[in-house]
Amino acid sequence: METLKPRALKPGSTIGIFTPSSPAYTVNEGLFANGLANLEKLGFKTRLGDLTARRGSQGYRSGTPTERAAEFMSLIEDPSVDAVMSTIGGTNSSSLIPYLDFAKIRAARKIFCGFSDVTSLHLAILKFAGLRTFYGPAVMCWFGEWPDGIPESTNWFLEAAVNHRAGDRKIAQPAKWSHHARNWLNGDWKNLPREWQVNDGWRTLSPGAVTAPILAANFNTLMSAAGTSYWPDFKGRLLLIEDMEATMSRTERHLRQLSMSGAFDQIAGLIVGKPEVFKLEGAPFSYDELIMEVVGPRPYPIVTNFDCSHCVPMITVPQLTPVTLEAGSAGVSFVFRDGAIE
Repeated sequence: METLKPRALKPGSTIGIFTPSSPAYTVNEGLFANGLANLEKLGFKTRLGDLTARRGSQGYRSGTPTERAAEFMSLIEDPSVDAVMSTIGGTNSSSLIPYLDFAKIRAARKIFCGFSDVTSLHLAILKFAGLRTFYGPAVMCWFGEWPDGIPESTNWFLEAAVNHRAGDRKIAQPAKWSHHARNWLNGDWKNLPREWQVNDGWRTLSPGAVTAPILAANFNTLMSAAGTSYWPDFKGRLLLIEDMEATMSRTERHLRQLSMSGAFDQIAGLIVGKPEVFKLEGAPFSYDELIMEVVGPRPYPIVTNFDCSHCVPMITVPQLTPVTLEAGSAGVSFVFRDGAIE
């Protein structure tokens, strides 16, 4: 199946909002509303899916699997909606997959954007609809950041979804980054300034240069797809994995499972994003050392500490877009070789 590009957004385009898993608006309505307002400040219109509009909630999920899938498909089938974006992630986006019409998703050719648990939907749409998706910010994270979102994350999204249609686009490493978690319940998210750290760089664990289509995934969600029909084809792809909570014990388990699946023998390169929450768990070795222990010596580039993750700013990655990754003693270069929109 030919992989299609979605249609570009422009000023006045309508972004449909769906909630495939966590009903996080019930925890912080203000953050959700601010995300919608910031999208509208950028010149977009927003349209909430039915479930999201009525703030559906069943505790840990927004609704039944069929309700969540129906909300998503209603936005896909609505001719006035130009793109779909998730409210946030969660744990159970995969429950939508049996109830989605992938032929209609392919025919609509709408930009699909979100990250984290929404990885399940990325993988399914890529495999069954043959449509490029955008691993990028959601309404609450990071358009909801008070007051105006995360500027670098917003700019990377706009470049991918509005501006970059052909040719090269080099991504420069941001000067600073943050994983500062602030309380959603007491107003800290709005009143406490975000703490930033100097970005100490994308790190080269294995040198090399490659041009290959990129596949971005939340690591924990990716591994939950093992054995399913939407498990991805890794052959010849530049794999980007990132985790919200990277405990050393779970990271080793996931890396070993991915290794034994043969993925590291098939990929053309590996990128690992900054974890938001890192726990050494008493290990006398580092995160990078654990990665190399499991992955082992490889003829392709391996880069860590990358800025597409649960940290900010977040680079939007259009899935399966060709990327040139060069990693060595002089640093790391990351270039999109084509646009992902038409």
